[in-house]
Amino acid sequence: MRYFFTIVLAFLGLVSQSQVQKGVVVDEFGNAIENAYIVNTNSEAHAHTNELGMFSIDKSVVGNVLKVTALGHKKANYTIIDSENRILLEEDIFRLDEIVIQQQLSAMNVISKIDLQTTPVNSSQEILRKVPGLFIGQHAGGGKAEQIFLRGFDIDHGTDIAISVDGMPVNMVSHAHGQGYADLHFVIPETVEKIDFGKGTYYASKGDFATAGYVAFQTKEKLDKSSISVEAGQFNTLRTVGMFNLLGNQKKQSSYIATEYILTDGPFESPQNFNRINLLGKYSAVLDDNSKFSVSASHFSSTWDASGQIPQRLVDNGTISRFGSVDDTEGGTTSRTNINASLSKPIDENTFLKANAFYSKYDFELYSNFTFFLEDPINGDQIKQKENRSIYGMNAELNKKVKSNDWDASFQLGVGFRADATIDTELSHTLNRSITLENIKLGDIDETNAFTYLNSEFKFGKLTINPAVRLDYFKFNYRDKLAPIYKTQTENEVKVSPKLNFIYSQNNNLQFFVKSGIGFHSNDTRVVVQNNGKQILPTAIGTDVGTIWKPFPRLIVNSALWYLYLQQEFVYVGDAGIIEPSGKTRRMGADLGLRYQLNDWLYFDADANYTYARSIDEPNGQNYIPLAPDFTSTGGLSFQKRNGLSGGLRYRYLKSRPANEDNSIVAKGYAIADFNINYEFKSVTFGVSVENLLNTKWNETQFATESRLKDESNSVEEIHFTPGTPFFMKARITYKF
Repeated sequence: MRYFFTIVLAFLGLVSQSQVQKGVVVDEFGNAIENAYIVNTNSEAHAHTNELGMFSIDKSVVGNVLKVTALGHKKANYTIIDSENRILLEEDIFRLDEIVIQQQLSAMNVISKIDLQTTPVNSSQEILRKVPGLFIGQHAGGGKAEQIFLRGFDIDHGTDIAISVDGMPVNMVSHAHGQGYADLHFVIPETVEKIDFGKGTYYASKGDFATAGYVAFQTKEKLDKSSISVEAGQFNTLRTVGMFNLLGNQKKQSSYIATEYILTDGPFESPQNFNRINLLGKYSAVLDDNSKFSVSASHFSSTWDASGQIPQRLVDNGTISRFGSVDDTEGGTTSRTNINASLSKPIDENTFLKANAFYSKYDFELYSNFTFFLEDPINGDQIKQKENRSIYGMNAELNKKVKSNDWDASFQLGVGFRADATIDTELSHTLNRSITLENIKLGDIDETNAFTYLNSEFKFGKLTINPAVRLDYFKFNYRDKLAPIYKTQTENEVKVSPKLNFIYSQNNNLQFFVKSGIGFHSNDTRVVVQNNGKQILPTAIGTDVGTIWKPFPRLIVNSALWYLYLQQEFVYVGDAGIIEPSGKTRRMGADLGLRYQLNDWLYFDADANYTYARSIDEPNGQNYIPLAPDFTSTGGLSFQKRNGLSGGLRYRYLKSRPANEDNSIVAKGYAIADFNINYEFKSVTFGVSVENLLNTKWNETQFATESRLKDESNSVEEIHFTPGTPFFMKARITYKF
């Protein structure tokens, strides 16, 4: 390691001999354009803009012409006039033939920008669905975080996927309802500017939970216009959104406020009484040295009732309908308040620093009843999960590029920490939400994660080698308030996670890659201290081999074969207050994605994902991983800006899958189609959307659960499910000003 750092420092000390020109690429409103592609038509040297819209291009002198392209903008030719160049690009329709496959690890992130432009989102659920191969399910009246499926994982609410917004973590460690719980409902979907995602364990900047992958959302820095939107639909559904530009279209600073209010009863016989409000305020400024500073504050609160997961036997015998309930006293309340400040500062044309600091105040209270009268035949099995949490932390990363005649290199050195403190994290047996019958668990949790990483990329012509290493330190503290003697239990652990990736770009239209890396997910603090520090950070080892290919100007094909070994699927089961290890597992699969633009306004996309997932330590036939999907597919046809019309038809398919270890209980698959159409007339847009266009009967979430009803003498293990939304139509009107 010492020699590696010595080599890095030596590289950083080298001075390029080429003539270098620098500049920045922005849009009409002064927003920096990331990943713009710049080519010197004289020397054929090329470059890409960074996160600040800045670039440096060698073999270039005053008078040379630069050809600049960026997705969603008109092409431009710019003549170099001096060493400081500001290039302005005008907005244009999306054109797939302008995409250049970049020689970088996350080259497929361009897909998210394509998908956001062609099929905008208007719900927090749709935001996550923008990640190819990611499926979600809701089973608590819309208020609880979605259940997530990706790469053969039933991720529950976030155990194996790291989610963040503007550098602020969404996952909750040691959460009352389950490890990694990721409630994204505080994000107003219309404020999302960019979705950065990656599958696997290959990214040095991503740590805890990034085994199946990560998703990082970025909100808008400014609004071009203000808008008010009202949406109404079946099931007493109402949604309003306000987006207000406070400072106009200034070049150096911007500020906006966004609000969202949602009210719905849902299709259930017992109304959900779902109520959610979101507020976001954000201020951004570009300083004289091209530094970018922003600060945001947001608040979200939600209340709801839920019908819970119902047993299949009651629907089969006609006792209740698919939208009935056994215990309709489920539901809860939750809220989150965030403050986040970020700074991106260029040091020179090849070096910049980015950092953010954040604080979140979070409250959660959830009532559930999964087994009805299995444990308590008199009062029932309702449980309460509750916590009061504070999260604070920071991230900082120094980026450095070094150029020479024979190779280019870039380095990212990152440091940061995150601290979570909860008070009275509770699991209790309750009755009708009002009476606490027994405290099962009650205590205070303090968990700290400090980390550093070094990521490097060495480019030798068409080949990029990407070695990286990450170092994490964890400290776990738990005070059990049910213990007769006051005591704080403490454990700590260090984790080293190396990565090594290779990218070969034959040209701007063809890329091959081999990715490999070690990652991990952490266990709940209560499990860690109970096990005396054993199996704190189970290791995940993964590899991907694949290609990104543009065989035709308007077609992109991405494919990958992958493998993932997980040392221990070992997490705290918050619903029962027990530890449930499932041992070592392996997953292997194939991903295939297509993006095809038929003409300037008609666009087709499709993704298909296959996974073979099995437990390693169990015998054949007993080694299925419950609820692990083995085949999923999503896609659709969309059109945009055609005589004022836009919209699309989309599908999603999830194949039937094992619900238990021996596949004797099966969770039924489904295929759903959604449709939307919008018409824009001057400053007003009218829209209609339909979920489940064909009114398919489907189960959104399913579990193999042992339960007993009040009049039953014996328990039954079978599918318990939350029904998926039936045909659901909404109309929307938006006014921009």
